[in-house]
Amino acid sequence: MVSGDLGAVARAALTDGRHGLTRMAIRLFRPLKPMLAQTAEDIGQGLAQLGTAGFEYKLDGARIQVHREGGDVRVFTRYLNDVTAAVPEIVETVRELPISNVVLDGEALACHPDGRPRPFQVTMRRFGRKLDVERLRQSIPLQAFFFDCLYIADTAILDRPGEERIAALADILPEKLRVPRRITADPHEGEAFLEAALAVGHEGVMAKALDAPYEAGARGGAWLKIKPATTLDLVVLAAEWGHGRRTGWLSNLHLGARMPGTSQFVMLGKTFKGMTDEMLVWQTTELQKLTIAADGYTVHVQPKLVVEIAFNDIQVSSHYPGGLALRFARVKRYRPDKRGDDADTIETVRAIHERRLNSGR
Repeated sequence: MVSGDLGAVARAALTDGRHGLTRMAIRLFRPLKPMLAQTAEDIGQGLAQLGTAGFEYKLDGARIQVHREGGDVRVFTRYLNDVTAAVPEIVETVRELPISNVVLDGEALACHPDGRPRPFQVTMRRFGRKLDVERLRQSIPLQAFFFDCLYIADTAILDRPGEERIAALADILPEKLRVPRRITADPHEGEAFLEAALAVGHEGVMAKALDAPYEAGARGGAWLKIKPATTLDLVVLAAEWGHGRRTGWLSNLHLGARMPGTSQFVMLGKTFKGMTDEMLVWQTTELQKLTIAADGYTVHVQPKLVVEIAFNDIQVSSHYPGGLALRFARVKRYRPDKRGDDADTIETVRAIHERRLNSGR
């Protein structure tokens, strides 16, 4: 059953959103590319860009899009792969909801018994597995947390304002299945919400415009990710063989940002910092599979591996084609859930640099 408020959302979508719905042509069990976020350095910058915003915990999980029609539930990844068989507990959770058809956007997360999130790599062990699903379910149970509703009551609502989509979500999901959220224009309240997210083990917050539609596949300015340490998702362009205790391992990574609208990447610097022995072994194997050229010292690779890089600053540099270089870059983790075309762009890097110049940082 659908409540009166939810019915109003659906009727509004049909009344003035028909052209948008026709263009988007959303259908059950045909997943859409997820809406993506840009980066803001802090709460103040997020509010300056959005005004009053909806803040949500930023979960370090696996992005999922869940479709339901009657008793049929299917779960898709950010790359639209069907992983339904790998996540039976999420299927069961959505099947119990009081709605006959729906499309939900959210995250799957492995948690400790006390509710704190387990590392991202642990969550990812559950995906891509067709065997031992029940054994993994017992050792790494997943929980679903949703933050958006794209389709409900036979109606696509992607073109409706974010607040209306969230109202639809709240109408059918209990609080335990929704990502914690707070609406504010007060930077102090935003900071307190960020601190609360960090205190329970999450990596930061999202800030979302209240009036924005859901732009499938777009990385617009309506969604902003805010983390305490500035990070970028970059691709590995090459790696140098290590020496000393790293002899025999590919160590020093050449890092690249994406050129918007192309398949090209711009180098921003190198780093050998932040890597564990396990990571060195793994990346040496994986990078050699992607080799396109080598000279005995440097292995150049296809730009397919995405790595999350933390850094302290960005400086002007004539050494690199993009004119910028990262200072004190270090590896946080690899992102097997992302591809090269998901990497941050050189324009994002330039925007961060400009903001820091203007703020005097």
